[in-house]
Amino acid sequence: MSLVIANQLGPEFGALLAAHPVSPIVIDVPEERPWEAAAEADVLIVRPAPAWRAPPAAQKPGLWPGRLRWVCVASVGVDYYPSWLLDAPLVSCGRGVASEEIADYVIAAIYAQAKDLVAATVTEAGQWGPRQLGRVRGTTVGILGFGAIGQAVARRALALGAQVTAVRRRDRPANVAGVQLLGSAAEVVSAADHLVIAVPATAETRHLVDAALLAHARPHAHLINIARGSIVDQEALLAALDADRLAFATLDVTDPEPLPAGHPLYTHPKVRITPHISANYLAVRHLLADKITADLSRFARGERPSDLVDPALGY
Repeated sequence: MSLVIANQLGPEFGALLAAHPVSPIVIDVPEERPWEAAAEADVLIVRPAPAWRAPPAAQKPGLWPGRLRWVCVASVGVDYYPSWLLDAPLVSCGRGVASEEIADYVIAAIYAQAKDLVAATVTEAGQWGPRQLGRVRGTTVGILGFGAIGQAVARRALALGAQVTAVRRRDRPANVAGVQLLGSAAEVVSAADHLVIAVPATAETRHLVDAALLAHARPHAHLINIARGSIVDQEALLAALDADRLAFATLDVTDPEPLPAGHPLYTHPKVRITPHISANYLAVRHLLADKITADLSRFARGERPSDLVDPALGY
């Protein structure tokens, strides 16, 4: 019997799956109720579509997980989806696909803050004169969360002559030579010139970066959030910026997304917001395709897909 794959990633991706050597049957996912594909599919490939947060998704469907044996989440985080999604036998995620792109974004944010060539630009002869630019070499980049994204940031920062400190939840080696793993988030924040938020969004990490943690920040520090908006207490962030306890914040993610019209973060002089683009998704779709097709080969051989989500941890 052929493997049945329900695909939420569109017809182009569906054609790629159908051409896989295992010759699966690829079916579409009901757009308003994508979980209903569980009734007839062995594999469900999903994206963070609005239906997963619509009211019908609040309660676990009686059919879930149906005949599903594997749910493949195209995004890195699974926080967008209802918790019952993790009741499927296997749930994998897109960890690592966009890590290099996100790390490039972080480095761009660091240089934008350190050098600020826009502010240094002159448009007439009378403006000509010396400018004091900041430095990256010799600074400390602190990373909260040291998974694939944190490690990609660390490699770049070290190559630029910065020091790198990090903290991670799991007791594992740094995996990147030159990185100093510290014992707590507060220690990382206390030493950071640039503080990178790269932890997964879970119930435990909601508002991890709160007033108490920000109290450890250096007044000249620059916070960069490329994880999820829920990890930063935005009221505490605004208070720290207004009180000059923090110098600047680059936010690629907010809570909610988008922020409501008139939210003070939009126009704050010490905040740069981008619309959740650091993953540069369209540029790395081929990497996602390669990952999923390789995992499909493993699954067809009776092996486990890569980057499985731990239901107990939520990532």
